[in-house]
Amino acid sequence: MTLAQHLPVLQVVVPLLAGPAIVLVRRHRIAWGIATLVSWLALAIAIALAWRVIDSGPISYAIGSWPPPWGIEYRIDELNAFVLVLVSLIGAVAMPYARVSIAAELPLEQEYLFYAMYCLCLTGLLGMTATGDAFNLFVFMEIASLSMYVLIALGRRRQAMAASYQYLIMGTIGATFYVIGVGLLYLMTGTLNMADMSTRLASVTDVRPVVAALAFIVTGVGLKLALFPLHQWLPNAYTYAPSVVTAFLAATATKVSIYVLIRFSLGIFGQSPIVDKVHFHELLLVLAILAIVSMSLVALFQDDLKRLFAYSSVAQVGYIMLGVSLASQSGLTAGVSHLFNHGVTKGALFLLVGALSLRAGSTSLERLAGIGARMPFTSLGIVIAGLSLIGVPGTAGFITKWYLIQASLERQAWLLAALIVATSLIALGYVWRFVEVAYLTAPHEELPRAGEAPMSMLVPAWVLVVACVYFGLDTSFNAGFAADAVESLLRQGAR
Repeated sequence: MTLAQHLPVLQVVVPLLAGPAIVLVRRHRIAWGIATLVSWLALAIAIALAWRVIDSGPISYAIGSWPPPWGIEYRIDELNAFVLVLVSLIGAVAMPYARVSIAAELPLEQEYLFYAMYCLCLTGLLGMTATGDAFNLFVFMEIASLSMYVLIALGRRRQAMAASYQYLIMGTIGATFYVIGVGLLYLMTGTLNMADMSTRLASVTDVRPVVAALAFIVTGVGLKLALFPLHQWLPNAYTYAPSVVTAFLAATATKVSIYVLIRFSLGIFGQSPIVDKVHFHELLLVLAILAIVSMSLVALFQDDLKRLFAYSSVAQVGYIMLGVSLASQSGLTAGVSHLFNHGVTKGALFLLVGALSLRAGSTSLERLAGIGARMPFTSLGIVIAGLSLIGVPGTAGFITKWYLIQASLERQAWLLAALIVATSLIALGYVWRFVEVAYLTAPHEELPRAGEAPMSMLVPAWVLVVACVYFGLDTSFNAGFAADAVESLLRQGAR
């Protein structure tokens, strides 16, 4: 077999081996170099896999030469290839940024441990996305979660430990619920291979265990993706984690969990009439609307910029769930494309907010008064990424809102379309709070006179800022590839 044929497993094995290697080296500069190299290799592999899927269809890779469904299978199709590109892209951008940011926020003796935990987290997220085995997904979920708890706890403020502990408790409950649900599905189908499970589930006649499995899996994964009202861990985790950790997790962790929910609800349970019988999509629609409205309003009244965008993330998860709940081509395309659009947008915002924290010593809006004159490029980047968050035409966020409104009008849900527009105006309100503070308020008396952020932080952040505009103008990947993935998933669910 050629090296190209092993790309699905290399996507996971490369960062997995990097973690222990960094611990053995124990040198922070070498650790950063290894983590950066691994991140860029992961991006190259993800792009190569996506290209192969576009060219020749889904890829099946049998681990240990045990053919599926008997052995563990890594299966790459349009949907998870799309997510692999997002996760590896954010990692490849975050690592150059991390060198200065982590040096400023962590003691020197902890830096190599951060990079080791990052590589394990990247391994878990990529593994969750690539695997075609439901229990193997749980294993990778635990690898990602355990490393996330450590990464959040590394924050320099005392509240970081409490935020990590809160996430550990809720994340453990979520993982337990997920594995109980998978156990019930295994009991009813006799397989852990997700493609095989989907086929066998269609012939299961005893619906009660299947309903219980759906409830356990949706609740467990919902805790991981911060589905309203299971989101309580997220604001503190994002606020008190190191800046680069917040950016990486906000752009990837919840998105991978949303992918898992989509994979199960449409790819596996889509073969069964259970989803319609329990009114799953209607329930998801209600939760999505509550998340969008309530969390947007809560974000509007935050006094800390990092916490403001943390609550905004819960609202943006609501937009993704809204698209999924509509269960149409347009709605699902909006949800899947927003995985990428919001990942890029929120990654840019949190990286830039980290730069503000480095120079101003705080992310409090009061302390950031007049920061637009001191840090013009950082502030401008936040404004542009904020426009994408709002959904202004010409930005990636607009693509999501356009498809969501289109899907709502297809169902003649006029009030839902109006709600999408109205909540975008709320987003305008909380983005305007930063504009007002940065450009229209006299500088705070304690604001340092330090200039722009270091170029090693500014350039990676601006790569994502430019991406917010680029993917709003050229939608062939973020919307086109997402539409192909949705079409393939709907065909699978219809069989």
